[in-house]
Amino acid sequence: MLSEKDIQGIVESVLKELKLMRQEGDKKDKPDVEKKGDVCSAKEKADATCGGEYLQDLCEIKLEEWALIPEPADREGLMRIKKNTPARIGLWRAGARYKVEPWLRFRADLAAAKDAVMKDVDPAFIEELGLFTVQTVVRDKDEYLTRPDLGRKLSEEAKEKILKECPKSPQVQLIVVDGLSSTAIEANAKDFIPSFLQALKSYGLSIGKPFFIKYGRVAVMDEVGELLQPEVLVELIGERPGLVTAKSMSAYMCYKPNKKTIESDRMLVSNIHDGGLPPVEAGAHVASIVKKIYDAKASGVKLMNL
Repeated sequence: MLSEKDIQGIVESVLKELKLMRQEGDKKDKPDVEKKGDVCSAKEKADATCGGEYLQDLCEIKLEEWALIPEPADREGLMRIKKNTPARIGLWRAGARYKVEPWLRFRADLAAAKDAVMKDVDPAFIEELGLFTVQTVVRDKDEYLTRPDLGRKLSEEAKEKILKECPKSPQVQLIVVDGLSSTAIEANAKDFIPSFLQALKSYGLSIGKPFFIKYGRVAVMDEVGELLQPEVLVELIGERPGLVTAKSMSAYMCYKPNKKTIESDRMLVSNIHDGGLPPVEAGAHVASIVKKIYDAKASGVKLMNL
C-alpha cells in the first residue's frame, strides 16, 4: 500500500507532466498579446511568456458538464444524462482508478466539505446581517460534533439575552443557526433574509427580532419557541455538506414550536444554494409557506392533512 507521501509524490509528478504537456501544446500556437501602453493581464503575460503554465481551477468545472470518456458511442446521450445529475459519472478511469483531474477534484470537494463543518461563521458577517449572537450549551466544535443533544439546548446566558432583546409572541420569528455548514450560512443568508422579509411584509405579517445561534441543531427552535412563543418560527441552518456542494442551506418552519414538538410537526425547504434553489427565490417561497402555516394554525403533517 502506498503511503501518503508516495501518493503526494505521484500527484506532483503527474501535475508537472500535465503542465509540460500543456506548455508544449501552447508553444505551437502562442498567442500574440496586444498591449495597450504597458498594460496587459496576468493571464495574458503568462500565456505569452510561459506558454500558459497555469492549470485550470478544477473546482470551477460544473460536474453536470464534465465528461472525460474518450470517443463515447453516444456523446449526446451521455451529456443528457449528466445534465440531470451532479453525480460523478462519465469521468473515465486509468485502469481501475480515477484519472488525475477527477481525483484531485474529489479531494478538493472533500476538503471544502470538511472546512464547512469545522469553520465558524465569521462574526463580522453576523454583524453585517444585523443579528446578535447567542450560544447553546456546547463549549466547542468537538463537543458540538460528538454531542448532538447539547446543540438542541440554549445556555442560561442565551435565554436571558433572547428575552432581553426580543419581543414576545411575534407573528413570525426568524433564527439563523450555523448547523453543520457555516459556509452555507455565509453563502446564502445575506440574499435569503431581505427576500423573506419583503415577502412577509407583502402578506401583512410582522416579524420579531432575528438572531444567530452558534453551535445549534435543528431542534433548538423548540427552546426558542418556548421562550418567545411566536405563531410561526423559521430557522435557517447549514446542511450537512457533501461532495456536490458544501454550501447548501435549509429553512425549517414550525407552528408554535415547543418541547413537545415532534419532527413531523416541522416543514422544510432544503437545497438552498446557487446550484439548487437560489436564496432570493427561496426567501419568497418560504414566506409563502409561512403564510399558509399562519392561516391554518398548523404545520407539518397536520397542515398536509387539512
